[in-house]
Amino acid sequence: MPVLSKISTQKKNNDRYNIFLDHGQGEEYAFSVDEAVLVKFHLRKGLELTEQQIEEILYEEQIRKGYQYAINYLSYRMRSTKEMIDYLKSKELESNNITIIIDRLLKEKYLDDGEFAKAFVRSRINLTMKGPGVIRRELIEKGMSEKEINEALDLYSYEEQLEKAALLLQKKYPKQLKTSRADQDRKMYTLLQSKGFTNDVVQEVLREMKEENEDDCNEEWQAITYQGEKALKKYRSYNGWEQKQKVKQFLYRRGFSFELIDKFIEEHVTD
Repeated sequence: MPVLSKISTQKKNNDRYNIFLDHGQGEEYAFSVDEAVLVKFHLRKGLELTEQQIEEILYEEQIRKGYQYAINYLSYRMRSTKEMIDYLKSKELESNNITIIIDRLLKEKYLDDGEFAKAFVRSRINLTMKGPGVIRRELIEKGMSEKEINEALDLYSYEEQLEKAALLLQKKYPKQLKTSRADQDRKMYTLLQSKGFTNDVVQEVLREMKEENEDDCNEEWQAITYQGEKALKKYRSYNGWEQKQKVKQFLYRRGFSFELIDKFIEEHVTD
């Protein structure tokens, strides 16, 4: 039966101890333990240990080490249960031990997926320009249930979504047009959908922006003038009818109406 022949404190961590055993052929390093494990099993020099006792010590040590990993991981921010499981797996802990650690963290309220989801949504609302669709996908990746996701997204009010979507468009697309209204509307619609805003929110924001811009009669004309001048420079080597066709095609591809294109051609392109 091996005898505990030496206990030494680790140089870099005074709360951990190296255990040396003598199996009758000289002293050898066996394993290291936390101070709590040392106390729990009354480990001391000269103590005889059975193989079963050693297994129990190592089992307790892995549980405590894994739990400490978990607490340290939580010290930076809240974690979902899935995030914690994935992290403990990366530490090469056994599945059964991970289950025990997770159960303890849940009982102690260190893990709470419902609260995590709500905190996650609040953070996304305050710190990002993301809509509920993108946030939903992120919560799914974090391992949240449909119920937890829906309850958390209830925090993201319709009014906040409208405000966020409008602010995003104001930053991305200044009021002064540099392309056609139709082309810009398409781009804004695509942008808001890619950010996870619902169709209802997108339509409402675009409608409100359109109403705000109705008083500016020159906006579309300024945009076609800007684009038309670019087209004239691009096709300056062409003359007459051929130049007109090139410019028309250029402006049509950018969403301007035939009526507005013809007006620009009439005023800016010579025969």
